[in-house]
Amino acid sequence: MKKWTLVVLCALYLGASAPAWSGEKKFEIVMVAKHEGISWFDDMRIGLTEFHEDFKDKGVTAYQIAPEGGDPAKQVQMVEDLIAKQVDAILVVPNDPTALIPVIERARKQGIIVVSHEASSLAGVADWDMEAFVNEDFGRAIFETVAAGMNYEGDYAGFVGALTMETHMQWYNAGKAMIDEKYPKMRMVTEQPLEDWNTEKIALDKTNELLATYPTIKGLFGCSASSSAMISLACERRRRADIACSGIGTPSQNGAYLESGYSRAVYAWRPADAGYVCALIAYKMLMGEEIKDGVNLAKTGYESIRIQDGIIYGDAMLTLTKDNYMDYDY
Repeated sequence: MKKWTLVVLCALYLGASAPAWSGEKKFEIVMVAKHEGISWFDDMRIGLTEFHEDFKDKGVTAYQIAPEGGDPAKQVQMVEDLIAKQVDAILVVPNDPTALIPVIERARKQGIIVVSHEASSLAGVADWDMEAFVNEDFGRAIFETVAAGMNYEGDYAGFVGALTMETHMQWYNAGKAMIDEKYPKMRMVTEQPLEDWNTEKIALDKTNELLATYPTIKGLFGCSASSSAMISLACERRRRADIACSGIGTPSQNGAYLESGYSRAVYAWRPADAGYVCALIAYKMLMGEEIKDGVNLAKTGYESIRIQDGIIYGDAMLTLTKDNYMDYDY
């Protein structure tokens, strides 16, 4: 039991009022992101740092850690270590949500608040899952851009970070189902999306192999931030402007390809904002505040959240084009 909770309970038992904060109450809130050293999660760290600065005078410490290489087992161990440390709240963007279920359950049994992001299957396992938008809508937007660029016919293929990455597969499955239903002249040349493990070199190497093996490809999608930039780079190097590329990514990664036309559009949300919002949810819970429909979570797209089946939804999807990507600084 946390020190502050024990003080409050003792005060209530003795009939006294709970003491005002005198500098002794401290909350430690930690984000366990997917992968160390990639731009998407570098930006998410900015959000945790911002939250720390905003709330440090209220006794809050907030920061981010992540495994090298995006290893699910290392991520599980990081959560285990935080449980042993008895932090107050764990935020997590899972590489493999299923692998994290036992440690999340253990954390909550020990009174640690857990908020997941990009893992709607953890709703009811974690205290809350937070999604920036409805993931199926995001996936359909990516695939519709690729389809339009292909004139709705021909061969296509693409990437996810890993088949265990839940949101990547939600985007892929929703987009693929839409294509199969609406555009029967389109054909995916691989049985399932390729995995890039959120690593640009792997994405680039596999794209080059793909283009060499299937020279008739007319469209490529990237359901990871690494692949969306690398499919455009591979096409640019081969002067294949006829291939329609789209995916998820940051403005800094994809701006040059939006300018050159080797990316038709890129879809995103602000990782820093998502990290900040997850931390704010945890803080509100620690302070005993109710999380409900319409609550303002302080960032653009999260001013009036919607809750359904244990999932907090924002409306924070961004469509990045040649005309607007410079409006964003990440």
